[in-house]
Amino acid sequence: MNRPKMIFLPTFKDERGSLTVLEKKLDFPIKRIYWIYGSDQQKRGGHRHKKTQQALISLYGEVKIQIINKDGKFSYLLDNPTKCLIVEPDDWHDMEFNRNAILLIAASHFFDEKDYIDSIY
Repeated sequence: MNRPKMIFLPTFKDERGSLTVLEKKLDFPIKRIYWIYGSDQQKRGGHRHKKTQQALISLYGEVKIQIINKDGKFSYLLDNPTKCLIVEPDDWHDMEFNRNAILLIAASHFFDEKDYIDSIY
């Protein structure tokens, strides 16, 4: 079964705060990093890709992720910056943002309009 993969990032805590590391955890090189914010109570996404893999991390707040692929429908809650959801190119993804959420995305490819697929299946 092709189930989206949730990984947990190593975090180091002490009296100064927390430091979370995204290092040697992805199966792809990062070519693009972007973040989405100011989408209070809004949905984003609504597409899949031909080749781009993505790693999604909620830096702040909660983001609900709905994935649909050939093997089924899957739901995830990103509510902690130690959680990282790997989204494969064939994964249709919808994202719903709670108030003030910030979602960081690390992508395997540069932006290309031709990489987007707007139909689920």
